[in-house]
Amino acid sequence: MPRIHAEALHPFAKSLLQSGGLAEDEATLVAESLVSANLCGYDSHGVMRISFYLDRAAKGEVVPGAPFEVLRETPSVLTVDAHWGFGQIQTRHLTERLIEKAREAGVAVGTMIRCAHIGRLGEYCETVASTGLVAMLCVNNHGAIRRVAPPGGIAPRLSTNPIAFGIPDGDRPVIVDFGTSVTAEGKVRLKKIAGQTCPEGWLLDAEGQPTTDPEKLYADPPGTILPMGGEQPYKGFALSLVVEVLSGALSGGVCAREIPTNQMGNCVFMTVFDPNHFGGAGHFGQEVGSLVQFIRNCPLAPGVDRITLPGDPERETAQRCRHEGIAFDPGNWKQLEELATRLGVEIPEAMDPA
Repeated sequence: MPRIHAEALHPFAKSLLQSGGLAEDEATLVAESLVSANLCGYDSHGVMRISFYLDRAAKGEVVPGAPFEVLRETPSVLTVDAHWGFGQIQTRHLTERLIEKAREAGVAVGTMIRCAHIGRLGEYCETVASTGLVAMLCVNNHGAIRRVAPPGGIAPRLSTNPIAFGIPDGDRPVIVDFGTSVTAEGKVRLKKIAGQTCPEGWLLDAEGQPTTDPEKLYADPPGTILPMGGEQPYKGFALSLVVEVLSGALSGGVCAREIPTNQMGNCVFMTVFDPNHFGGAGHFGQEVGSLVQFIRNCPLAPGVDRITLPGDPERETAQRCRHEGIAFDPGNWKQLEELATRLGVEIPEAMDPA
């Protein structure tokens, strides 16, 4: 498996995006977001998305340089039309505006419609948490692609509908980021491109039978990704339903339906809280720090060496990947090489094996 240093991967990703039609400033920010996802172990939201993004841009379904249009605004509410701009760009704008509003009002709620794929939700929650504020973020996909069937059903009705939270706690914020299905669709796509099978418990085929073949998800008729929840999948599906309503309906956007009304993208729902307007930042920090330490000090089960909290794995993976490089399976790296050759972009050399 080739390993690419992050310092080489970023200019490579940036060059691919620029050659595909993005201005330098947008290409820089989108590349930064994608490489950050790879560093954190979210390869499904990393540079493998570039081919997908550029294909959508060529079709006019993602718009470089799109305006960030505020439709309605109050001291604590912001409703935005992203005009199919790159999600990483438009969601940064939304996040920055909501941080400002939360500082003034205590709570700020923002929604955004007609936005392209925003990438790893935890990235924006990390940004909010780094300012001492608390974030909640969720998205649907405009009802364009359905991947998850309700428990007992065999036809997809909702997307994987991720939700994320950011809670400040010094240099180790609690970052919760997960899909309401057992896995992200991008992880199934990674397996498909790599020619690998999926773990058991991820997928059902079109007849509702368990399968490990990622091709079944994209068949006609399609298979489905299971809701999270294990033996109680209705819990994951119920949470997904709430995400669909907040992101698609409350925003003024679009919810899932039989015949999609627009291309795939994200409807966004985001809330930012400033602890200063509640119990106070000092009290908040003390209670969160004490709670986190209480949990980390929990007696350990046999064979367990420590308690891991949300955000720990991403930080540890990023630290390791900065040293060892970001690994790519041959199938996904070949796809990037082919794109680079087509666009005339120089391909970075793999790191020497340790």
